[in-house]
Amino acid sequence: MNVTRTPQSFSVLLVLLAPFVLSPIAMGENPHPDPLPRGEGMHDVRAHGAVGDGVTDDTAAVQRAIDACGETGGTVLFSPGVYRSATLHLRSRMALRLEQGATLLGSDNRDDYDPYEELGFKNDADHETSFFRHALLFGEGLEHVAIVGGGLIDANFTRRGGPKPIALRRCRFVSIRDIHILNAPNYTISLLGTDDVHIDGVTILNGYCDGIDPDSCRNVRISNCRIESIDDAIVPKASFSLGERRACENITVTNCVLSTVCNGFKLGTESGGGFKRIAVSNCVITGYRDNRPAISGIALESVDGGDLDGVVVSNITMDRVRAPIFIRLGNRGRDMETPVPGALRNVSISNIVATRASFACSVTGIPDARVQGVTLSDIRVAFVGGNAPHPVDKPVMELARVYPEALMFRTLPAYGLFCRHVEGLALRNIDFTYADDFWRITTDVYRDVAWPDDDGAPAPSEPGEPGLALYCENVRGLRIDGFTARQSADGAPLMLLKDAPDALVDGRPAPAEHGATP
Repeated sequence: MNVTRTPQSFSVLLVLLAPFVLSPIAMGENPHPDPLPRGEGMHDVRAHGAVGDGVTDDTAAVQRAIDACGETGGTVLFSPGVYRSATLHLRSRMALRLEQGATLLGSDNRDDYDPYEELGFKNDADHETSFFRHALLFGEGLEHVAIVGGGLIDANFTRRGGPKPIALRRCRFVSIRDIHILNAPNYTISLLGTDDVHIDGVTILNGYCDGIDPDSCRNVRISNCRIESIDDAIVPKASFSLGERRACENITVTNCVLSTVCNGFKLGTESGGGFKRIAVSNCVITGYRDNRPAISGIALESVDGGDLDGVVVSNITMDRVRAPIFIRLGNRGRDMETPVPGALRNVSISNIVATRASFACSVTGIPDARVQGVTLSDIRVAFVGGNAPHPVDKPVMELARVYPEALMFRTLPAYGLFCRHVEGLALRNIDFTYADDFWRITTDVYRDVAWPDDDGAPAPSEPGEPGLALYCENVRGLRIDGFTARQSADGAPLMLLKDAPDALVDGRPAPAEHGATP
């Protein structure tokens, strides 16, 4: 059927569509923008007396600008310059904007900052986790706070121990975007009980402590960040630092580059409140600069009675990470009169490529608390060294009360993956290989590792021939589909299943140079 369109018909159509054409969605606007503060007023810190020469103490002048902005809402502006300061107290409904060329320079004297607060209750966490007032930018009980711009926050310390660059407790609707943060002696971005947070495009370099720590927080998005820290890069926690057990939940991390000596992404070790609905994707994890490998890439830990439930990790590439994957359910029991293990369940880790690894991955519970429902799929790990082999006829220590860390067992009977006390474990398309000089550099695994003297674990043994690629003990519901690994020269088996009565194995041949699968 032919239809004749007249100018009048187009006019009628435009009238009918006008509500949609003029809507925010149709105009390309975001109907749910970031919760930036609303209000009038631009408060330039120079107008309040700040000098910005890098020598003058501008703390009082900047605080006057913040207080004035807090009365009506608006923006505190740092134009190009170097503003030396100690503790600043943020206000609700304000954006702190550092323009390109502007540096907020922290005092290098710890005594210039607010002292540690009194919590009023017992807390087993360390002082870096527990306290917030000893900080450069501090806020508590605030709403609609933004720290943005292309400028720089230089904490100005040369070693660990000092104020947090950004410390927010019990806040809501927080946006931290596009800033650079250097030389942090404490957790760089530390959040406690703070909800509805968006951290995007932040660069953290030369951090002496953790990079980003959401502790007992909800609805947190971390994206497009570059983090270089000696301690953990991104580590959601669930400590008792609020005086209550509060879960860390609804957390997403994506498109980040993480460099560390410790762990790239870690849940725990403060884990009393538990973790729920966590997603990590599209990230690069490496060792620290060119000379120090990371301890682990992805570490998921529950050791203080909390439940870790519903974690998805996908599309991660790693290099110079000793143990690419570490999953641990223990019973340390911080802030518990009688330690009782929590739960660790419903975990999926997929599409992982790791090069220059040097310690076995592991999934471990304890005898009275199994890890439940873990899927590892499409995992490719190339080892350049490995844990010294643990004799298969000798038990690996349980270490239920020991601080959780990927190297905690010191020695393991498999160079690729060690699993114990697990119910519902699926391994799909796993590929392990190792370099020809694998054992020649095994001692590198233990470099810079401080072992506790009383943990009962055996000392690392002398290097030897690699043996098992996979060791599973006390594992129920084991499903292996597509497992490939390089076999040792002495022809030892690739895998050992001990107390795994209902295991199903669907193997495929290894490449010829890797030897044969069982």
